[in-house]
Amino acid sequence: MKNKIAITTGDTLGIGEEVTIKALNALKPDKSQILIIGKDLGLGYETYELDSYDNGAYCYKSLEYASKLAREGLINGLVTAPVSKEALHKSGYFFSGQTEILEKLLSQNKNQKAEMLFIARDLRVMLLTRHIPLKNIILSEDIIIEKIERLNFFLKTKCNISSPKIAVCGLNPHAGENGILGSEEKEIILPAIKKLNKKGFLVYGAFSADALFAKAGKKFLNNEKQEFDAIAACYHDQALCPVKTLCPDEAVNTTIGLKIIRTSPPFGTAYDIKGKNLANPKGMICAIELMLKLSQISSVI
Repeated sequence: MKNKIAITTGDTLGIGEEVTIKALNALKPDKSQILIIGKDLGLGYETYELDSYDNGAYCYKSLEYASKLAREGLINGLVTAPVSKEALHKSGYFFSGQTEILEKLLSQNKNQKAEMLFIARDLRVMLLTRHIPLKNIILSEDIIIEKIERLNFFLKTKCNISSPKIAVCGLNPHAGENGILGSEEKEIILPAIKKLNKKGFLVYGAFSADALFAKAGKKFLNNEKQEFDAIAACYHDQALCPVKTLCPDEAVNTTIGLKIIRTSPPFGTAYDIKGKNLANPKGMICAIELMLKLSQISSVI
């Protein structure tokens, strides 16, 4: 099973199985490279079938088995089809997403944390905070430094970028307008950036998020090289609104910082079109394709 990537088929009531079948048929990866976890899709790939009548438990157990294989060094990476947070909660698994489940299952020590990074070509956007209410967002110098160090390591080791340039968004409108619209930039973000610079990291900011993403978006749409190798956004919607507007089918949700990398398409379970053969597989195609590259089964990005 070594040198394989695992693919979970996701929520049994959603479109995971359909988009996985369509993506594999489009990409036609070597069958020796793929392990399916969940349901036999009838495509001839090695499969570990799960037996559960509880949808939330089925979703959790698929990640649990993939994590077991990862801990044993039997898979190089993981691609996950969408699951429902509500289904997980109803079954007693109180996580805010698959990222948080994988962090619990794959963290080897208290310092090993998962980071959520969205990738579309050379546009890479990482979240400094994830699925939490806006009113509960707390940033600190230590959080920023820790997360950007993980991002920098990923860019160097998996994306083959020797000296990554990372931009950091401000938390407040206009990056605080020199303290007029908020003090977090002056008191937290800029000191963290200065400490990172002293360590030799090429980190810049804090930038006004709207201006930074406007420039990045223009380059993305014109297929020009990005100015920065990655952008660190302060909260979920600061990153995801521009990313999903620019590339709704192409942006791959990538989990970094753990024993293996995980990728996932940028859409949900889509219960309403289950079984209608209407699901667009583009996101799943991108997720599998990226994983084959990141796992170094294929070429490095």
